Amino acid sequence: VWCGWTKTNARERSGQHVRPLKFFGLTNVKQLGLCAPERMKRFRRHGQESQRERIKQELYGFNKTVEHGFPHQPSALGFSPGLQLLAIGTRSGAIKLYGGPGVEFMGLHDENAAVTQVHFLPHQVELVTLLDDNSLHMWTLRAHHGVSELLEIGRFTLTGPPGAPPSVTRVTAVLAHSSGDLLLLGTEGGHVFIVKVPGFRELEERNISLEKVTNSVPEEYGGRRSLEHVESLQENPVNPRQVLIGYGRGLMVIWDLDSQSAVKHIPATQQLESVWWTEDGGHVLSSHSDGSYCRWKVAGDDPQSEQEKSEVPYGHFPCKAISKIIQLPTEQGPPFLFLSGGMPRASYGDRHCISVIHSKTHVALDFTSRIIDFFVIRDGPDHTGEPSALVVLVEEELVVIDLQTEGWPVIQTPYLVPLHCSAITCSHHVSAIPLKLWERVLSAGTLQNTHYSKKPWPMTGGQNLAPDPPQRDLLLTGHEDGTVRFWDASGVCLYPMYKLSTAGVFLTDSDPNDNLNQGTEGEWPPFRKVGCFDPYSDDPRLGIQKIHLCKYSGYLTVAGTAGQILVLELNDEAAEQTVEATVADLLQGQEGFRWKGHTRLEVREEPVTFPPGFQPFALVQCQPPAVVTALTLHSEWKLVTFGTSHGFGLYDYQQKNNVLVRCTLNPSDQLAMEGPLSRVKSIKKSLRQSFRRIRRSRVSLRKHHVNNAAKQANARLEAELAEMELAPVQRKIEPRSPDDSFTGLVRTLYFADTFLSDSSHNTPSLWAGTNGGSVFAYQLRLPPVERRGEDPVTAHPAKEIQLMHRAPVVGILVLDGHGSPLPEPLEVAHDLARSPDMQGSHSLLVISEEQFKVFTLPKVSSKMKLKLTAIDGSRVRRVGVAWFGSTRTDDYGESGLTVLTNQGDLHVVSLPGVKLQVQYPCIRREDVSGIASCVFTKHGQGFYLISPSEFERFSLSARCVVEPRSLVEVSSETPSTTQPRALPDGASVERSSARRVMEHALLNDESEYLRNHQTTLTELNICASDPCGD
Repeated sequence: VWCGWTKTNARERSGQHVRPLKFFGLTNVKQLGLCAPERMKRFRRHGQESQRERIKQELYGFNKTVEHGFPHQPSALGFSPGLQLLAIGTRSGAIKLYGGPGVEFMGLHDENAAVTQVHFLPHQVELVTLLDDNSLHMWTLRAHHGVSELLEIGRFTLTGPPGAPPSVTRVTAVLAHSSGDLLLLGTEGGHVFIVKVPGFRELEERNISLEKVTNSVPEEYGGRRSLEHVESLQENPVNPRQVLIGYGRGLMVIWDLDSQSAVKHIPATQQLESVWWTEDGGHVLSSHSDGSYCRWKVAGDDPQSEQEKSEVPYGHFPCKAISKIIQLPTEQGPPFLFLSGGMPRASYGDRHCISVIHSKTHVALDFTSRIIDFFVIRDGPDHTGEPSALVVLVEEELVVIDLQTEGWPVIQTPYLVPLHCSAITCSHHVSAIPLKLWERVLSAGTLQNTHYSKKPWPMTGGQNLAPDPPQRDLLLTGHEDGTVRFWDASGVCLYPMYKLSTAGVFLTDSDPNDNLNQGTEGEWPPFRKVGCFDPYSDDPRLGIQKIHLCKYSGYLTVAGTAGQILVLELNDEAAEQTVEATVADLLQGQEGFRWKGHTRLEVREEPVTFPPGFQPFALVQCQPPAVVTALTLHSEWKLVTFGTSHGFGLYDYQQKNNVLVRCTLNPSDQLAMEGPLSRVKSIKKSLRQSFRRIRRSRVSLRKHHVNNAAKQANARLEAELAEMELAPVQRKIEPRSPDDSFTGLVRTLYFADTFLSDSSHNTPSLWAGTNGGSVFAYQLRLPPVERRGEDPVTAHPAKEIQLMHRAPVVGILVLDGHGSPLPEPLEVAHDLARSPDMQGSHSLLVISEEQFKVFTLPKVSSKMKLKLTAIDGSRVRRVGVAWFGSTRTDDYGESGLTVLTNQGDLHVVSLPGVKLQVQYPCIRREDVSGIASCVFTKHGQGFYLISPSEFERFSLSARCVVEPRSLVEVSSETPSTTQPRALPDGASVERSSARRVMEHALLNDESEYLRNHQTTLTELNICASDPCGD
């Protein structure tokens, strides 16, 4: 008996011949009890499957490799002068180490608690972290396969006597002793515990109890009043046997560790904030809660110190506390004094300041956010020379001040750059930048950085063993204040290259002559603004929404929130010019629509001087001024196409006129007229639409029930089988109503030179996809090159496709006769890509949120499709085209689609066969902003925001992986050996795989996730794969 399948399978849809299956004694394939995929597997060749799986392993591999930007919510700062390493702890329990550019390490505590203190052990490659759950953790940098890894090797929590209150062991101060094997822990109860490291063994016989200290306090000191908690612990710089214990009430005691007795008392009476022991050991400086600091002489045999000096730097009115004080000597002249806080409470209590006083120079450095901590780097091989740099960690950035150059300028940071100086609104990645364009952008950026110090980056710890990047890559970020920032994204460090500002084209409330960096002459306190974090935008309409850069021609187009599209070209000289606006009326006179959103930006009528770099020469203003939702540039044809929620247009930037304007509004799209900044949204309408959707789904369910009993039984059986195979979120694809809001919103625009009218003549074309599942194709007629400046470009409607399920179209791609994506504009002219095959028939790939569908050209008949939503209920959110090179051989690779879904999963879909190749979980489905911010590269990598200030970099390519490879060793000049210590008994070694899980720590409810996955993470190898090729 011969039988055929009742449903057309994938091979039938692709036009391939399928031999019928012959079963003896069976009248229906379903009698086999197999679902469709298993029917196919029964007749597949095992050799073909294993061969394909091997190729997949050579092409694809998922890794989260490095985090770019500034750590979210930093809470602690540490520095090792010997290792030249900086450590930052965060509120989510992350610990990050940085040395020279490219030297980076990341770790994550199992406990979901904030890191409150970080301390490096002297002369070792170990550091200790204190969390706000009162646990201490030991970390080490251990060499593994030639690179160092950050490992947690021990944890410890102080335990008090039975029945003792928690305050007895609540750690408030930590001192890493210069011997390298002792930790002194001051507590809230006033006790000091001494712990031997790395084994975290408490030396009970050497502990300094509060009773011992209280008994040694003279009677005249306030009747031995309560000393409160231990605020500070300091070691005597010239006698390591002595430590200074500073208590919250103000009393300071110098304690001898050998004799276990108090040597001297410092009877301060103000609430203590910070203590500093001068380098010669002769004086102690204390800062207090009333904005004062005192200088105490501690040299000599007198058991009680005398106050030499007490000063309130910004008196006479009440001042805020000085939270930290440091004094460092200079070879010639007076010392440097650094004070954090102390501002007059009434007038400047909201300022975040560090005062630097040296000789007659007094500056109050005014930072942009709350100060976390600071330290000073010193010159010399033993780091005891002249102060060279002040390093300040504030809540939103890291600022480094050059103390050896006149004016104390800021040193530009090669990493930890605050990406969110102004909130990021979009991003765009460009691979393989030509050297000429790279140098011109770099030159323009250098001219913007003349106010920075010329000194090199002062932190040089570790060796960067990562190979040189094989190509130059740019990441462009658009920001809320109308700026576009260019970043060198070639390697581990995301380095700032150039900043473009578009605000100068428009009239805004800001005054360009404002200079916030300098205080008024004679002002007191002598403020000086430092830092670049500035989250406030002069006008939200300036926000950049779309960016497109042509790396071959140097043309750039950016589009904004108020419907403005700027076309810019790279100029090495400053130029003065007027930018005239061309209005594109997307409503085309349609009646019944009234725009309720923001107004358009007013363009400056007078000439504007633009600095060297990208300079605007053309401006298109959409009307209504809605957010630009799609933007594409074709520099070879000198055309820009743009789309909003109302329609799309085509602009000729050589002749500076509109070629095409098309309205895509549906009569029911009144919601599209309200704009993103309008608050007039109709709740009644939203409820009405929700009820309509419910009603439609119920009607469709009723229709399904009008079947005979046999069909119902079969359907029930198939549904049960499908439910076993598919995810819980599986659902049927139902056609969306044309009455849904924003169906006219343009999601994607695409230029292609393909066969649109017949199969023998290829012509330039424009394709547009909308939120309602519509695709519009226009045939473009370009005049000859010699007449390009005079004759107009024309556009004629050619095709229109309406997807049956009406899902939003998120991508359009034309494949040539070989099934390869068409090359970028000018790519073939620069001999960087082969010419597309124009002999065979082309195909059109339409990517909607729910499926990938291939059509033949020019007939536009359905060829094949891949349903995504029907499989696992996910929807396409981001899509890109990438080339995946093989790790086995350099001359083999495949093109594929990189896809990110609303579930946070990454897929690779093959081209031209449109088959699902691999799937990896990447982003939490709850992280909507992270999914929306994702951008793919041409070589299988990607970036997405894990916080407002951090990009996570990932790779889907087995060959192309960019990740830190660093080695840190103890200097041979230090007393310790370079060999790592033996592990303490019972300590667990956990490979730091924070690159793969760091973003999970950003939510406070992720501790369970980390606990469940810790076993898996310890087995992961973070060694780098081979670098990618061009």
